[in-house]
Amino acid sequence: MANEDKDKGLSEVIKKVVSIGVGAAFMTEDAVKKVLADLPLPKEIVNGLLKNAQTVKEDFVQSVRSELSDHLSKVDPKKLMEEVLENYDIDVQAKVKFTKKK
Repeated sequence: MANEDKDKGLSEVIKKVVSIGVGAAFMTEDAVKKVLADLPLPKEIVNGLLKNAQTVKEDFVQSVRSELSDHLSKVDPKKLMEEVLENYDIDVQAKVKFTKKK
């Protein structure tokens, strides 16, 4: 029975590590450290996971940046403005308030 408890505990640790790996792109480094601090892992593994989390985040951001750049490079601003002005009414509402300086 003790062996089953140990296997169950190890299974939970593995699930958390995988979950952290997947969610690391959306977590701050401090958040990842806090989650990992609760797990009984050797320091080398924690450091490796932190480095991996940073790499995943950088790769994700670079991928999004590249996709956006690629998409925006295909947009013709003049044509876009012409379409907007032709197909939409523009309603601008503004409020201007002057407050005397003290």
